[in-house]
Amino acid sequence: MKKRGNITWHLSTVSKDDRLLLNGHKSCVLWFTGLSGSGKSTLANAVDQILFQESYRSYVLDGDNIRHGLNRDLSFLPKDRNENIRRIGEVAKLFVDSGQIVCTAFISPFLEDRELVRKMFEPGEFIEIYLNCPIYVCEDRDPKGLYKRARKGEILEFTGVSSPYETPINPEIIIDSDKMTIEQSVEKVIRYLKDKKIL
Repeated sequence: MKKRGNITWHLSTVSKDDRLLLNGHKSCVLWFTGLSGSGKSTLANAVDQILFQESYRSYVLDGDNIRHGLNRDLSFLPKDRNENIRRIGEVAKLFVDSGQIVCTAFISPFLEDRELVRKMFEPGEFIEIYLNCPIYVCEDRDPKGLYKRARKGEILEFTGVSSPYETPINPEIIIDSDKMTIEQSVEKVIRYLKDKKIL
């Protein structure tokens, strides 16, 4: 048992392997990353819908939703952005331990943060999915009007405008979301999961 001060890690009576056997599939985190407007939430939910329809255990953790609750105390300054991603990594790990496929839709702009989360998981459980989309396309979409506000200086530390986005070096999956349809993108993700014997 791991100990940290007066806190001891307690092993569950029902193991992750038990849950995977019951579910009939492996668990993992699908870590969707990319600029605002690149299509992360749309694709994460579309993949989740297919998984649900095929009776796989899955769930979506969305950046905006998490900031309404768990991470409502965090700003968008670099230190808080680091903590935002660390917390999400810990929550995603709980979902994976419970035997589920968890889709996370977060900009997660920094390489170091994404690598920190990757190290929380066993090999093959962290699947980084980079939604590659030119910023001008994201700005043209701008579903929440955020780029427009950022360009006016109304939003500080906005990724792609006043704060950097560090492109993944070797993601498991690249989705060119300005060229691929949502159906093609979903099919690419599902095919990867089947090729890796997760499904």
